[in-house]
Amino acid sequence: MQLRDNYRLYPAPGQRQALARAFGCARVVFNDGLRARQDAHAAGLPYLTDGELSSRLTTAKATPERAWLGEVSAVILQQALADLNAAYRNFFASLHGERNGPGIAPPRFRSRKDRRQAVRFTANARFKILPDGKLRLPKVGDVQVRWSRELPSEPSSVTVIVDAAGRYFASFVVNTEPGPLPETGSAVGIDLGLTHFAVLSDGRKVANPRFLRRAERRLRKAQKALSRKARGSSNRDKARVRVARVHGRVADTRRDWLHKESTRVIRENQAVYAEDLCVSGLGRTRLAKSVHDAGWSAFTGMLEYKARLYGRTFRRIGRFEPTSQVCSACGVKDGPKPLSVRAWTCAACGTMHDRDVNAARNILAAGRADSLNACGGDVRPGRALAVASEAGSRRGAA
Repeated sequence: MQLRDNYRLYPAPGQRQALARAFGCARVVFNDGLRARQDAHAAGLPYLTDGELSSRLTTAKATPERAWLGEVSAVILQQALADLNAAYRNFFASLHGERNGPGIAPPRFRSRKDRRQAVRFTANARFKILPDGKLRLPKVGDVQVRWSRELPSEPSSVTVIVDAAGRYFASFVVNTEPGPLPETGSAVGIDLGLTHFAVLSDGRKVANPRFLRRAERRLRKAQKALSRKARGSSNRDKARVRVARVHGRVADTRRDWLHKESTRVIRENQAVYAEDLCVSGLGRTRLAKSVHDAGWSAFTGMLEYKARLYGRTFRRIGRFEPTSQVCSACGVKDGPKPLSVRAWTCAACGTMHDRDVNAARNILAAGRADSLNACGGDVRPGRALAVASEAGSRRGAA
């Protein structure tokens, strides 16, 4: 399995200028390719193939207007075209119904004001990790890296990223096969929420850390300082970086916490089942800020890839399953309930339920049923030995 390992970079001032030049050249190549395809489409000409765009890039580098493209590695320019081609393939697949999920818009032009700039060096670029721990990048230099952990294998590519806060990162693509974890006999259903981040079917409740809410005071102070600065001034740019750093710290803290929680759940359980929530729909309600602060999609995504990585089972149940309406003890559907009702008693069997724990248990039951049928279990009853009176029909029967 291919995974990405991210590490912090600390380029020198001259290396920052070289990386800025690389970001700009890759952006220009991407935009030139996009403009060429748009012009061909508007003129009714055939679709420009990947090879034709690559030939145009080679020709453009020989012209005075684009001669400065030769100041950066040719690999990152070809990778910019590869990104454009991938964006078009995804758009066409979405247009023809060959891609799952929401529809994808056509590629858009990149801007130097984008929050994230990135260039990718593949093995052809001959990047190298030096014995002293520095990362050698072609036409950039030897960049200092903070190695928080060792790479599990030789990287096949590295992407250099700069975020809105001005922080530089190296993202290595590595092949890793850690192998399955020791088997456990437990399975768990997870009900995600806002009062508690997660409620497990065994009764455990994980508190919602609310990282953005806790940082609101610092964020408010930084945003007020930004609003007072004159547009276009260097002081405004410094204030913008301070706001971005607060957001970056919130995102990093949330991501670290989600990784730890998802790893703990995967290690302790052989099978994990969660509800397929419509986060994009909930993100348009009055709870949007709290929903996005929780990070449900990131959490379930981590559970999914870690389950594949460590030999566990992870499944999503349908979002329209009435997990909060069905009694997990007797299976009777009690009907919908407002969010203010956190506990209820089943009218059929008299069992007292915690709303979230009951939903988690129903998620576990639904996940087990789907898993049994999907993994080869018999949906219909199997053959059984016939009793003597049923072995055949009587002679006088019509």
